[in-house]
Amino acid sequence: MSKPNLSAEVLISALEQAIDATVIIDDRNEVIFFNQAASNLWGLDKKDVLGRNVNVLVPTLHQAGHDAFVERSRGSEHNRIVGTSREVEFTRSDGEYICGELSLSKVVTDDGRIFFMGVMKNVTTESQQRKILILQNDVLQALASDMMIQDVADLLCRRVESFVPGTVAVLMLITPDGQLRVLSSPTLPKRYRASLESLYVSSSELEKLRVDPMHATRMVWDSYRSLGISLGLQQCFCTPVSTRSGQVKGIFALYAREDQGRNTWPQRIVDSCIPFCALAFEQNATQEHISHLANFDSLTGLLNRSSVHKVIEGMISKQDGNRQFAIFMLDIDRFRDINDALGHVYADQFLVEIAGRIRSIAKEDYVLSRSGGDEFVVVVPNCPHKEATAFAKHLLATMTLPMQIGQNTLTISCSIGISTYPDNGPDSESLLSTADVALRQAKEDGRGIFRFANLEKNQVAQDRLVLGSALRDSLAKGMLNLHYQPQVRTHTLELSGVEALSRWHHPHLGNIFPSRFIAVAEETGQIEAIGRWSLLEACRQIVKWDRDGIHVPTVAVNLSAVHFRNRALPEHIAALLKNHNLKPSRLTVEITESVMMDNSRDTEEVLQSIRNIGCGLSMDDFGTGYSSLSRLTRLPLTEIKIDRSFINDFEHDTNAQAVTMAVIGIGSRLGMTVVTEGVETEQQRDLLEQLNCDVMQGYLFAKPLLAPDDFEKWMRHHKTIRQMLPATPAAKNVSPKKKSS
Repeated sequence: MSKPNLSAEVLISALEQAIDATVIIDDRNEVIFFNQAASNLWGLDKKDVLGRNVNVLVPTLHQAGHDAFVERSRGSEHNRIVGTSREVEFTRSDGEYICGELSLSKVVTDDGRIFFMGVMKNVTTESQQRKILILQNDVLQALASDMMIQDVADLLCRRVESFVPGTVAVLMLITPDGQLRVLSSPTLPKRYRASLESLYVSSSELEKLRVDPMHATRMVWDSYRSLGISLGLQQCFCTPVSTRSGQVKGIFALYAREDQGRNTWPQRIVDSCIPFCALAFEQNATQEHISHLANFDSLTGLLNRSSVHKVIEGMISKQDGNRQFAIFMLDIDRFRDINDALGHVYADQFLVEIAGRIRSIAKEDYVLSRSGGDEFVVVVPNCPHKEATAFAKHLLATMTLPMQIGQNTLTISCSIGISTYPDNGPDSESLLSTADVALRQAKEDGRGIFRFANLEKNQVAQDRLVLGSALRDSLAKGMLNLHYQPQVRTHTLELSGVEALSRWHHPHLGNIFPSRFIAVAEETGQIEAIGRWSLLEACRQIVKWDRDGIHVPTVAVNLSAVHFRNRALPEHIAALLKNHNLKPSRLTVEITESVMMDNSRDTEEVLQSIRNIGCGLSMDDFGTGYSSLSRLTRLPLTEIKIDRSFINDFEHDTNAQAVTMAVIGIGSRLGMTVVTEGVETEQQRDLLEQLNCDVMQGYLFAKPLLAPDDFEKWMRHHKTIRQMLPATPAAKNVSPKKKSS
């Protein structure tokens, strides 16, 4: 089949009518064909192009990330077309932005002549839409990652500037007080930025922006045109940013360094950015609201406790050593009564009124906080002692003024604790802590007054805080241990049992006396954990002694009153005994007189449940407090311990002997074992034996505290107490009594 015979005229006519811009260049790089579509695309007449070097088209190209339309061949003075296909951007002669998809091909005629044909398809709309989608994706990803609004604005502006070369993008936020704040302007001249940020946007201006978007241009360009031109800016495209609620929150502007003429692309991309800007503003408002909730008290609008800590730390970091500030901690006297009388709604109104009164006498640089409940904090800068006293009096007087809450007229008082920097601490925690101690002192001293922090009392509180933290850490790391004191039967001098006592040696604080750390444990809520640990450790030690051939009949463990309010305690003890395969009689639980005085049903039931398990119950330090004989008869006790204070001068004090004899008699008649503590001399031992005391405990028989290894040595070297001490003539083998459950 022969090829169709197409004349040159037919081919040229076809190319002329092609819908895509077509350009043909000869081997000398001169344009020999330029169809109407090309003329429309470039905005150039044929007569201005035909016969001229292709450079007539090239200078208008904006490469924008693409390689050049024409590149120079090596060793040639003329440009040489390279066969390729790519997207190019340029501004045509009338200034309109064009994006084209260019295809280049090489044509060789029958006579060997070489031509290059370029076909340019106008893809401006598609390219612009693609760039807008890229921008949308980038900004939405930034917003989804909770990026700060300044960073989102930077991303947006830099991306827009890359899409529209020769421009400066600016995102501006209108603050609640009407100030225009430039969020991002990577390339905006500083003088122009300063001029923009000096603008105040009134409510009437906001309304104009809402109904007439062109008013934005008048605000951020027309008023500063001469300044902009002097700084190299020629034109401005801008639009107000409105949220979904219709409120104008800012302005997005694009300043061009060259007159854009008919180019609509800058305004189009500005308009396309407005939804992204609105989302960024809304997210920023949400973040600020969340931040406000995190930093401010929702009821009074004052700083919350965590925020006032940060502010105080900031004030400390800025101190120059010559200034000081004072912290006033204010608490309403008998607020609970006010709350109960008014109800929560009116009580909230009352707290708002208190906050308002504090605001009314506070200066601008004062820091105000509601740290919780009815407690308020005022931080006054540059406030020496004399000024602090005057302000405290003013604050007290302001609070005592009558106030109307609902239908009630109230006259109240408050107490104030004052600490000062740097006298009362180096940081916010210690300063607020010392102010709190001073506040409690004011309440103890009569209420309605103020007190300055007392360094000595504050040191006690700080020691307690440090000790509590160290105790928690030591308990978690197993740094506590149990020591044991033997108890011997009076008439046989055989081992009756041991009392387990908690001991604590801290690597930095040294040995801490039980009287000190037990009190801290009760105050800090750690006493139950110590009690559970003591029970577990005692059970483990009994098992170890049994395994080593050392028989200890029973181990007594001290528990506080807190433990006996926990109904789960008997079950916990039973589980420990079962897990260690121990008979209940191997464990005795010691209680204090505070437990004995507790008439709660929970405590009585817990004590009875422990006794029902089969464990012993011992009353420690009997006779030193307010022991009730009627309670003694009702509690399921198996043992009472006479306090060492009765034995101190036992040999010579007939009254002490009489009381001891009475207690021994009561214990005997109630079927309880009687243990006497603090026995140190042979004469004391003889007297107790004559009084038929059941069990003795004291330095006469062993050191007050024996570590497990020391106790084992003591047991192995002294198989019985009788071998260690001479028996008395009155020695009898009397078995300890048991009280029926």
